[in-house]
Parts: sequence; C-alpha cells; structure tokens
Amino acid sequence: MSELRFNAYHIMWLFVLFDLPVETKKQRKEAALFRKNLIKDGFVMMQFSVYIRHCASYESQQVHIKRIRSFVPVSGHVSILSVTDKQYGNIINVWGADKKKTISEPLQLEFF
Repeated sequence: MSELRFNAYHIMWLFVLFDLPVETKKQRKEAALFRKNLIKDGFVMMQFSVYIRHCASYESQQVHIKRIRSFVPVSGHVSILSVTDKQYGNIINVWGADKKKTISEPLQLEFF
C-alpha cells in the first residue's frame, strides 16, 4: 500500500492578489468585506492587497479557492496563485530602513 507523504511538494501556499475599485462608498464596503472574509478564512496580509494562506493538501487548497471565488465582489480583479512549500521557501524578502531613522544613517537590508 503506497503512502502519501506530506512534503515540500504536497504542502501548498495560496496567494490572493487583488485590485478592487474603491471609488464609491459601496465599492469601499465590498473591498473591506472581501479582505475581512479572507482573514476569516485563515489568510494573513502580506501586503495591503496580497494575502497568503498555508494549505496542508491539494484538497484543502481547492476548498479555499472555492471560498475565495464566493467572496469576490462584482467588480475588480482577483488573482489566486498556488505555490508549493518548496517554492515558497525560495522567496526573498527585502525590508528597507525604518522611516523613523534619519537620512544620514545607512540603509540596512535583511534577507530571509
């Protein structure tokens, strides 16, 4: 009997990237509701319109993709990107200096 092992190629990360209109009060409310629904579904904000979530399996990923589709407002653009845990581990994050520091201080970057 073969055993499905959980490894870096079976565990998935979902990225939700979106650009929603916020010109009217109704659009702003729909955009805020979309973000709140993502958070309720276990996503965390990576950047203002980029949210991520860990999924332990392909099946779990499909459940969350279906939920995201149900959250999407009538107007706007939402993209869903799925990457393996192995690919996610190759992400390079770069943070600039804290805005409170003066210009004369050197820029320090951190790589993870």
